[in-house]
Amino acid sequence: MRTVWIVVLTALLAQPAAAQWGDTLNEAPLTPVPPQMTFEEYRDMNRRLSVGLALRAIPLPGMLHFYAGEQETGRRLVKTSLLGLASIAAGAFLIDEGDFPDTDFDVLVLNAGDKDGERRYEKIPVKVEGEVMHYRLRELRREGEGGIGVTFILLGVGVIAYDFLYDFVHGIKIIEEKRDRVRYKYGKQLELQVGIRSARPTLQLSYAF
Repeated sequence: MRTVWIVVLTALLAQPAAAQWGDTLNEAPLTPVPPQMTFEEYRDMNRRLSVGLALRAIPLPGMLHFYAGEQETGRRLVKTSLLGLASIAAGAFLIDEGDFPDTDFDVLVLNAGDKDGERRYEKIPVKVEGEVMHYRLRELRREGEGGIGVTFILLGVGVIAYDFLYDFVHGIKIIEEKRDRVRYKYGKQLELQVGIRSARPTLQLSYAF
């Protein structure tokens, strides 16, 4: 019997909480929609910049345009960004570390054949003692030859940076323009009508579609 009362009491206490959460999770109430308004126009009118900007947390150019309904532009931004990544990869592959510079002195080579570990030193004569020549060693460092590889990398970075910037600036502009266009189109149909229902004129705001 005690168990039954506990169950009943728990259910009664849970009802207000359930009702509260139910109200919180309910969708926005329905509002009248003009009969001639298309579903796409309805979506354009209700697009939110906050949602679009939140989607930009995904590190992919074009997310703001996808949210704005500009699928073609979004796909184009994704494709050009992929080309930018390919350009960076190609540039990294083409970059050459360069070779050791030429010198008129004899060269001491350490770790010959090991491209990463090879070291070269030019032997600069400093003095002669009898038949023994003394040298001063000066290390020779590879001369970097980025060349076309660096160009490809810079080009790829520039393309991706432009895509992100274009998606941000133009995406916001598109959302605002679409929203304003729908609001302007149907806002023009609002009319102020004067209705005489009593001794005093009254103003009534209504839609005329």
